[in-house]
Amino acid sequence: MTERLMLLDTASLYFRAFYGVPDSLKAADGTSVNAVRGLLDIISRLVTDYEPTQLVACWDDDWRPAWRVELIPSYKAHRVVEVVETAADIEETPDPLVVQIPLIREVLGILGIPIVGAAEHEADDVIGSLATQANVPVDVVTGDRDLFQLVDDARDVRVIYTARGMSKLEVLTDASVVAKYAVLPEQYADFAALRGDASDGLPGVKGIGEKTAASLLRDFVDLDGIRAAAADPSVALSATMRARITDAAAYLDVAPKVVEVVRDLQLGEFDAAIRPLDDEHRAAFDRFAEQWNLGGAAPRVLAALGND
Repeated sequence: MTERLMLLDTASLYFRAFYGVPDSLKAADGTSVNAVRGLLDIISRLVTDYEPTQLVACWDDDWRPAWRVELIPSYKAHRVVEVVETAADIEETPDPLVVQIPLIREVLGILGIPIVGAAEHEADDVIGSLATQANVPVDVVTGDRDLFQLVDDARDVRVIYTARGMSKLEVLTDASVVAKYAVLPEQYADFAALRGDASDGLPGVKGIGEKTAASLLRDFVDLDGIRAAAADPSVALSATMRARITDAAAYLDVAPKVVEVVRDLQLGEFDAAIRPLDDEHRAAFDRFAEQWNLGGAAPRVLAALGND
């Protein structure tokens, strides 16, 4: 089997599982387990359909890093329920999901799926670093458009996009990013900075939407080229557009660093190979599955990961 690394944007997937699987699924003690069961079924489907040989659960050790907030204070601000001075801010998360996150970490550990995070960085940065440093083909599984910047046909890095649901997964390559947005993957971060993204609290440049951002990048290649054109009276650019870009100078000075994923994190050694469980871990999984009422999700994920 050809080696292939699959990187999970874990929070994106367990939120999807939580909202996609009925909350009526509970353990004997009444704890909701819909996100746990749903995530395991998502993993089963992905591993079965795309046949990775390595699997990593990438984690948000800090979902809203202070260094990004310092650059753009509105970054994800609408999702904060409590500001914490000495640790990551607390994100708005339904209580029935909060109690399942430790269970998700526990079951991933039992299954031998490494959880990889980095202090002061988001899962996106972990994914960006692992995808960039990998020496095998990579599939990134996410519902976050920002990770489209990682798509790279030359290195066989794809994004499996989950936003339309698990029954309508999209596999994004260079051509499909161009078809969707009329920009190349390597232009996507500049495109996102120009367009903005309300879901992340990024204001974008006033008056510039997706079509205009794509047109500017087609004409001037990147954000530096666009800003240089706006500053050069000899370049054919409308006075209105020139003013929009110039007026947004302070934002455009910092937006690229916020939008671009980090690619050079040193994440240490870990074993991401998919392999059957040994007797000890199989017994631990069986106990976990019974205690937390995993139902059919248990045999499905075992089979997908190569267990009898």
